[in-house]
Amino acid sequence: MKVLPGLKQVERLEEAAWLDPLAKPLRQAAKAALRARWLADVLHGVPFGHPLHPSVVLVPIGAWSSAAILDALPENEKASRLLVAAGVAGAVPSALSGYADWSNLLTKQSRVGLVHALSNLTAVLLYSASFVQRSRGRQASGKALGYAGFGVVMFGGFLGGHLAYRQTAGMNHVWDVAGDVSAGWHQVGRLDDIPEGSLHRLSVDDVPLVALRTGDRVQVLADTCSHLTGPLHEGTLIPGTAATDACVQCPWHRSVFSFATGEVVHGPATAPQPCFQTRITNGAVEVRLPAAE
Repeated sequence: MKVLPGLKQVERLEEAAWLDPLAKPLRQAAKAALRARWLADVLHGVPFGHPLHPSVVLVPIGAWSSAAILDALPENEKASRLLVAAGVAGAVPSALSGYADWSNLLTKQSRVGLVHALSNLTAVLLYSASFVQRSRGRQASGKALGYAGFGVVMFGGFLGGHLAYRQTAGMNHVWDVAGDVSAGWHQVGRLDDIPEGSLHRLSVDDVPLVALRTGDRVQVLADTCSHLTGPLHEGTLIPGTAATDACVQCPWHRSVFSFATGEVVHGPATAPQPCFQTRITNGAVEVRLPAAE
């Protein structure tokens, strides 16, 4: 089956370098506004284990879809106006969470994401104007603006789908590690060859690993960052204290993971890193991934 002609235009957005000068200051503004890591983590969806944005967009889309249906039926003016207003209000957390995620995307993803955001902003402006017109009793123009907004938000949703499913933004990029590593214990090197107190790259079954040695103890995580595949072994080691475990910070977007559990300490990543069990046998370091069994 042939794809829709418009898909080629969407794919060309990935190469639209002319969008980059606009994206740069917006990204800098986002990073400045999200200096508080707890706020950034909430907007990314770290406490929920997956991005927040896809969940909160249901409010404006659901409200506006309902308004579009009611506008086609008689004597629903009051209900439609209320739904339009609810959609505009619900767009605020949707925009904030999307903005936070967008600020940590790769270049080609960022370009599509920027047009996605501008489309949704246009939809919000159209629906805001629709609400004003409805409040003034001008139902015909209010409905027309509403349907225009609905068309724009559907286009924005199409771009969001392309961003998520074609460009894998927001996906867990290590979900398949358990399928790539065979069950059981695997020797990955000698303990004496692993430097103490620094990040070290290993591999098992062609899966890259990042290791931290502390004395005779070795902790091992999958090396590919679950957010956007950054190489964790090139990142920053955050030493453990009496209250916290040692962590590794991704060099690309500063996601932080616990070496002890692989759990996300700070986003933008929301999916944990696969965490390997380790043991030392006759001076050799062996690893095992429980989920592989």
